[in-house]
Amino acid sequence: MSLVETVANWLAPIDYETLAPEALIAQVLADADGAPICLTSSFQTEDMVVLHLLRQQFPTVPVIFLETGYHFPELLAYRDRLTAEWNLNLINAMPLLSLEEHEGQYGKLHIVQPTNCCQMRKVEPLMRSLEHYDWWFTGLRREQSPTRANLKKVEDHTTPTGKKMKKVSILADWTMAQVNAYAEEHQIPRLELYDRGYTSIGCEPCTAIPAAGADPRSGRWGGNKLECGIHTFSHKS
Repeated sequence: MSLVETVANWLAPIDYETLAPEALIAQVLADADGAPICLTSSFQTEDMVVLHLLRQQFPTVPVIFLETGYHFPELLAYRDRLTAEWNLNLINAMPLLSLEEHEGQYGKLHIVQPTNCCQMRKVEPLMRSLEHYDWWFTGLRREQSPTRANLKKVEDHTTPTGKKMKKVSILADWTMAQVNAYAEEHQIPRLELYDRGYTSIGCEPCTAIPAAGADPRSGRWGGNKLECGIHTFSHKS
């Protein structure tokens, strides 16, 4: 290889798509160079695998959980258990209105206008929380849904406020079998709701057990939509 080719290789941008999760985390931490980083977590298996991997290199990573007020009690108990056992730097992102205030003004909005409910109790709190960070780790995977099929491992995003950040999905190319195998190998406790047949777990009133062989997210919102909006609100560059 000539000197020119060697220098060109040194200067070439990193191809994040070629990196395995551990290497991608290391590269992102290097590229962030001290810039604030967070992980959003619903405490489902994908997120727990990302968290397990991320904590090996960044033990105090802020973990943002969207506390909608409608979660399964089992999920909240699991969150609290893992937060204590793993000594997590947990941030519960809260909506502007308490659940009582919300239902007092809007009634059962999750039934009549679920998108608006998600906007108020998920999207808006997330946007506020992300204002403090420049790099955002997620547990998204391409296999999860048709809406995520073209997901890149690292994407440029701009929120409606104009905040620019990098969104990182280290498991983008993993299958659910790989996720489960990693969780089992590393003895990550299993959320009991999976054993009851749930495959994608959100707010309790809007989550059902999907039909056999159906899209894993088809049990969300009565099958009327696949996304709450937290991964579609920002502009993908």
